[in-house]
Amino acid sequence: MNNKIADIIKASISTKETILKDPVLLGTIDELANIITSALRNGNRVYFCGNGGSAADAQHLAAEFSGRFYADREALPAEALHCNTSYLTAVANDYSYDVVYARLIRGIGLKGDVLVGLSTSGNSANILKAFEVAREKGIITVGFTGDTGGKMKTLSDYLVNVPSKDTPRIQESHIMLGHIICQLVEEQYFNK
Repeated sequence: MNNKIADIIKASISTKETILKDPVLLGTIDELANIITSALRNGNRVYFCGNGGSAADAQHLAAEFSGRFYADREALPAEALHCNTSYLTAVANDYSYDVVYARLIRGIGLKGDVLVGLSTSGNSANILKAFEVAREKGIITVGFTGDTGGKMKTLSDYLVNVPSKDTPRIQESHIMLGHIICQLVEEQYFNK
């Protein structure tokens, strides 16, 4: 059993080492910190969406912005779009689960906001539709995906495609990279 545990940890480390050696991906993370900081300074918001474990990561990252990360500071305007269960279940029931995020972005999203979609496959229909609406409205789209980017690749203004096909390794890297962005934004926005 210990070998299995060690192999899983090594696989996680290997994925992160591959990220560390990718100057394009690291540059994207740096650029995203600047883009999000600028959006927040301009009075815009950051929205997060995902499904399953990626929804949990979306909620986690939104809380890092709206709550706090390292610094004791003012809240930043960030929200995970799936947290209103009455809205989510009503729209899924009355229309389709595929439009739950798109309808909300159409209703509350403003030009200059940032929409971060987390999907390990990059093919989640509800995130794709939300990105389409975001594009129409001038909202910056950020796709957190696995290695290929899936269908989100063409709809993402910025793509964070973790170099893996293994869902748990992708999600572990999504939260790590999301934390890095949170830290950089917090430092830049509050001049820490």
